Amino acid sequence: MRSIFAKILLWSFGTLVVSLIAFVAISRFLSDREFRRNEPRRNPLSMQAEHARQVFERSGREQLALYLQQLYTFFPDDHYLTDSKGRDVLTGEDRSGLLAQARERPPRPGMVVRGRMVLATQTADGRYRFIAVIQRPPLDLWGFVPYYVLVLLAVALLCYMLATNLATPLRVLGQAVEQFGRGNLSARVNSRRQDEIGELSRAFDQMADRIQTLLTAERRLLQDISHELRSPLARLSFGVELVRTADDREGAVARLKKEIDRLTHLVGGLLQVTRVEGDPASLNREVFSLNELLLELAADGAIEADARGCRLVVKGEEPILVRADHELLRRAVENILRNAIRHAPEGTAVEIVFDYRPTTVSISIRDYGPGVPEEMLSSIFKPFFRVDSARDSASGGAGLGLAIAQSAIALHRGSLSATNMHPGLQVSIELPPDLRVPAEDKAIVNIS
Repeated sequence: MRSIFAKILLWSFGTLVVSLIAFVAISRFLSDREFRRNEPRRNPLSMQAEHARQVFERSGREQLALYLQQLYTFFPDDHYLTDSKGRDVLTGEDRSGLLAQARERPPRPGMVVRGRMVLATQTADGRYRFIAVIQRPPLDLWGFVPYYVLVLLAVALLCYMLATNLATPLRVLGQAVEQFGRGNLSARVNSRRQDEIGELSRAFDQMADRIQTLLTAERRLLQDISHELRSPLARLSFGVELVRTADDREGAVARLKKEIDRLTHLVGGLLQVTRVEGDPASLNREVFSLNELLLELAADGAIEADARGCRLVVKGEEPILVRADHELLRRAVENILRNAIRHAPEGTAVEIVFDYRPTTVSISIRDYGPGVPEEMLSSIFKPFFRVDSARDSASGGAGLGLAIAQSAIALHRGSLSATNMHPGLQVSIELPPDLRVPAEDKAIVNIS
């Protein structure tokens, strides 16, 4: 049986049937036991026998009949006083059959025969037998059948509701999974249940959201890559032809080499994006000085900054040791720094400021250039995005630097944001405080 609905329904119905059978059996047992428990005990019966004997011996049959009639008003049963052989002293009828019935289940004084119980005892002198026939209708179980049917229907309805309540959301979840597997990435369960089924449905929705985001980003990335590779490949083809036919072969070769460098830089950036978006567990964490890293990057970028007529300034009030992936963090900061240098006006400074607060380790890099339009601030970290496409192409940028930086910082559980400072753009890195390893010395460092 493959349907969980049918399984739940049959198991519930089977449990109900077993419970009903047990209920009937226990009811019958308890009814019979209660019936037997309510039978007159031997002592009251013996007392009635002695009293009947005394009335009969002292006052005769008429008084005995009157006594048995009075006894009937209190105990609506048939009572007989017989001799030792079972002959009724009032009517002379043979009651030995009743005595035999009373003796069929010793040591109990009576039994149920066709809805009656026969009890018998002898008087103290042994001359008489006193018989009580207690009339009880047999337990009519068939009379309870309509009630059992009503209970059965009510519980069956509840079992059906339970099975529906459990099976229906599972069917909806199964349909959503099937649709998602067939390519409908928008398929969701949207369950509001607060139980385990609801948690499973929400987990599926979260997984589907993540997969949809990844697949959409992958498709967009492939489209961007196709677009970005088309131009350098076309220029390479043109450069090869130019080398073959141009009079200035040295210039043609230099141009061809420049295009090859651009393509190499683009492919390297794509490989780096792939790496930083990989498994976070593959991070090579080590303890290093954030101050020294920033000083090293400033020293490396000083040549490019001098070529553009700007300078680099590193500011910090406290040495900071961090436990992170040195190379990944270095690439992230370097990409942001090189982007700032490219847009820094001549004669201005690019400021690199690091700081530690109880809630974050922060690094900010600011230039004094034109900034970015406000509506584009949220897009500058996307792959291949350029504020000025022609300018970035001329500078050799492929629009991957900030995207790589954001992925690298995200792998360290940090965040990256950009703010227009009027003038200039400030890109801020916020790292979680648990990456910091406590340091004791304090320093202020400036590089111009």
